[in-house]
Amino acid sequence: MLQAIGLTTSAPRRGPRAAVDDLTFEARPGHVTALLGAPGSGKTAALRLMLELDPGRGVTYFRGRPMHRIPHPAREVGVLLGDVPGHPARTARGQLRMLCAAAGVPATRADELLELVGLAGLGDQRIGALSLGMDRRLALASALLGDPHTLVLDDPTEGLAPREGSWLHGVLRARAARGGTVLYSTADPKEAARSADRVVTIDGGRLVADQDGGDFSRTRLRPRVAVRTPHAARLAAVVSREARAARRSVEVVTEAGGRLAVYGSTCAEIGDMAFRHGLPVHQLADEIGDTGPTAPGNSTDSGAPGSPTDPANPTDPARPADPDSADPAGRDGGAGAGGPRPVTRASVPESALLIRRRPARGPLQPLRYELRRLFGVRTTTLIMAAVLAVSVGLSVLLARNAHAPLPKVLAAWPSLLPLPPAAVGAGVLGALSFGDEFRYPALAAGRGTVPRRLGLLLAKLMASAGVAVVLALAVVLVSAETLRLVYGHDWIHVPPNSVSLAASWVALNVGCAWAGLLAAGVFRVTTAGVAAVLAVPVLVVPLVQLVLTGPGVRPVAGLPAGLRELMWPRWPHETDHWIALAVGVVAHPVGTALALSLSVLVCAYLFTGLHGRARWRSQRTAGSSQVS
Repeated sequence: MLQAIGLTTSAPRRGPRAAVDDLTFEARPGHVTALLGAPGSGKTAALRLMLELDPGRGVTYFRGRPMHRIPHPAREVGVLLGDVPGHPARTARGQLRMLCAAAGVPATRADELLELVGLAGLGDQRIGALSLGMDRRLALASALLGDPHTLVLDDPTEGLAPREGSWLHGVLRARAARGGTVLYSTADPKEAARSADRVVTIDGGRLVADQDGGDFSRTRLRPRVAVRTPHAARLAAVVSREARAARRSVEVVTEAGGRLAVYGSTCAEIGDMAFRHGLPVHQLADEIGDTGPTAPGNSTDSGAPGSPTDPANPTDPARPADPDSADPAGRDGGAGAGGPRPVTRASVPESALLIRRRPARGPLQPLRYELRRLFGVRTTTLIMAAVLAVSVGLSVLLARNAHAPLPKVLAAWPSLLPLPPAAVGAGVLGALSFGDEFRYPALAAGRGTVPRRLGLLLAKLMASAGVAVVLALAVVLVSAETLRLVYGHDWIHVPPNSVSLAASWVALNVGCAWAGLLAAGVFRVTTAGVAAVLAVPVLVVPLVQLVLTGPGVRPVAGLPAGLRELMWPRWPHETDHWIALAVGVVAHPVGTALALSLSVLVCAYLFTGLHGRARWRSQRTAGSSQVS
C-alpha cells in the first residue's frame, strides 16, 4: 500500500503557487495505478516528493513506513525517473551489477533482468550509445533489481513504440498480479484507461479525480467521430440542424484545420449527411476523446489521428524517433524478429520477478559497490596509466642530475611542482569518487544512500586509500626499474631511513586522495575536490611553515617517552620508534598541512550532513503534523 498524504512542494513566499498543493491519494497492492495529468500538472514533482528527493511538506507511506525509515530502499521501492543516471562510458551490464552490489543482491540478477527487458544481447553496450527506447528498458531493469514491492515510474512508456509500450505494461501487470503496488505517471488518458486499475487525475498540482478504471472510461472518455473536410462550417451546420430535427443529443466541436469532432453520432450517419448535401469528406474515423484537463495551447482532441497520443502515430514530434524501438531485432538477441513479445504473468520468468537467494549483507556491501563503480569505467585505468608514464619520465630526467636526492627521483617530485604526479592522480581519483555520485546519481532514488550514509563514506575512503597506496608503490617500483635499465644496476641503493620515507610517501598519497574525496562530497562537484588537493601545497603549506619555523618553536622529540610514562600498561620501548616515525610524518609541513586540511574537511562534511538531515527531518515532521 502506498499512501500519499498532503504532499506540497516548497515554494517562495512571494512566488508562484506550489507545483503540488495538498495532494492526497493512495495506490493499493495488486493494482496498477496511473497518475494522470497534462504536461506541467505536477506529476513528476509529486513523485519526487513521495521519494523525498525534493523538499516539501506531507508524507508518503510505503507499507506503513516513510522512505527515510526504510532500511533498504532498493528492496522496497523501485524507481524510474527519467533516463538511466549512469556514467555514459559504463556498460549496461556493469551498471546493473554496480547497483546489485549497492542493493545487496547477487550479481547474477543483472543478467536475469537484462534478459527480461530484452537487452540480453546489449549487455556490453555503453550507456551513452543506447537509444532512448533501450535506455528506458535499462531504467526499468534498474528499478526491478531489488525485487521491490512498490514500483514508482515517471512516464515509463516515453520513447517506446506502441508494441513496446504494451510489453512494458504487461510487465507492470505481472508485478501487480504478484501482489505488488505499481504507480506510474502518464499524460495520455487512453493509456491510463487501457492499462490502469485506478486513475488519479491531477491538474495544477491538485487532485481532480480518483476513480477506478471503469468509472474513468465512462466519465472521462467519450466516443466521437473525427471529420476532416474543406467545408467544416457547412457540415457542422448540417449535422446540428438534422440532430435538432430528429431530437437527438449531438455535440459538434469545430477545430482548426477544417476538422470537426462530433459526439453522439456515428461514421455512417456523418458520411450519409455529407453525401446528401454534396460535401466532400477527407477523413472520417471513430475515436475516443478525453474530456478532462488539457495542457494550455493543446487541442481538446487528444486522440485525433496525427496527434502524439494516436496509436497509429507513435512518433512524438517533440522527441526524436527511436529506430531501435520500432524494430529491436537488429540489436536485441532475445526479443525476436517481431519485437518484444506480449508479457503475461505466465510468460514472465520467475527468476525475473523473485530473488531466490537471500540478499547479501555485511560491511563489505558498500565496498563492493564502490569497487564496481571505480573500475567499471576506463577513467580510473587511464588516470593511473597517465600518472605512471609522467612519473617515469620525470624520474629519468631528474636522475640525470647527480646531486638530485634519491627519494625525490623515485617519487618524480621536482622542486618546481607543488605535488608529485602520483599525489595529484590520487587526489583526482578521490574527487571523482564523490563527484561522479552527484553527476550521475545512480543511487539518488534510495534516499540516505547518497551521499551521507556512513557505510558508503567508509567504503569510498577505503577504496580511494587502496588505489592511492597501489599507485604510490607502482610509481616507485616502476621508476626504480626504469632507472636501473637506463643508468645501470649500481645507481640505486636502499637509504637507511627507507621505512620513514615509505610511510611519508604513502601518507602523502592517501591524504591527497581523502582530501579530494571529502571536498567533492562537501561541495558536490569534482572540481572542488581537485582544487582542495592543489590548495594544500599552494596555500596551506606556506602558512604551516610560518608557524613551524617561527622563533621559539620547540621540538617534540620527547613525546614518545612521555606517552609511555602516562600509559598503562606500559608498551615496549620498540614502540617509541614507530610513534616517533608517525610524529615525524605529521610534523613535516606537508604532513601538517594535510592533517589540518583533512580535519577541516571532515568537520565540514559532518556539519553539512547533519545540517541537511536536521532541516530535512524538520520539514518532514512539520508536514506529518499538518496531515495528522
